[in-house]
Amino acid sequence: MHTRLALIATAIAGLTSGAAFAADLPLRSAPPAFVAPLPIFTWTGAYFGINAGAVFDADTRYRTTGATAGNQAAITGNFRPGQYRTQDSGFTAGGTIGYNYQFGVGNGLVIGIEADAAYTDLSKTANNFALIGGATYLTQYRSGLDYLGTVRGRIGYAYNQFLIYGTGGFAYGGVNSRHTLFAADGTGIFTGSRSSTETGYAYGGGVEYALPTGSFLNFFHSSAVTIKAEYLHYDLGSRTLAVNAINTGIGQFNSRVRADGDIARVGLNYKF
Repeated sequence: MHTRLALIATAIAGLTSGAAFAADLPLRSAPPAFVAPLPIFTWTGAYFGINAGAVFDADTRYRTTGATAGNQAAITGNFRPGQYRTQDSGFTAGGTIGYNYQFGVGNGLVIGIEADAAYTDLSKTANNFALIGGATYLTQYRSGLDYLGTVRGRIGYAYNQFLIYGTGGFAYGGVNSRHTLFAADGTGIFTGSRSSTETGYAYGGGVEYALPTGSFLNFFHSSAVTIKAEYLHYDLGSRTLAVNAINTGIGQFNSRVRADGDIARVGLNYKF
């Protein structure tokens, strides 16, 4: 009897000491799940894209002088305008390539270079009528811009996915112009035309935004798609157009033609 009681007491003591030892062991649990940090958007990198918008011929100016005394007298007497302006608007669309570099991450200074080339359908015809000796004479002006390209620097400041920037640099464009004078019977008596690639400068500014991956415009579903809206002013300078006599005309006129304007457009870019 005493032996059985002793065995029971020993077993109880062993269980008690085992439980106490187990309580002293460190608690084992699964390690926390790894959570990747959210990527920080940077404007650094090359990009390409498309753009479209409106182009406005701000001020195509024709300044005409007569190369002979009689022709100059016609201008002085207001029979033919010494200065005439034409204005028009049209559509433009094209492509863009460029590279940005951002100093720091998140907010920071961004510098870059951008080149673009675009088609334009800018074309204008203007007519000026003058009554001379009871007969009506017509002076007709035609002007247009077939294409426009720029190579510009950009500098701006980024607020994470927003970028505000200014831009400026070289511009070139396909400029065409024609100056024709008609007699009262509709016969051309003076004409001159010019079609060439002219160079100048462009400047402006804009805003750009990196689209969220869930946006319907972000067809790549990446953080590399941006949209922008920008304004540019271009100036392609002025050239002299010789307006020579034809048919019954005598002598020559010289027209100084200036071409400048504005572009308002939006664009969609993909950044590598």
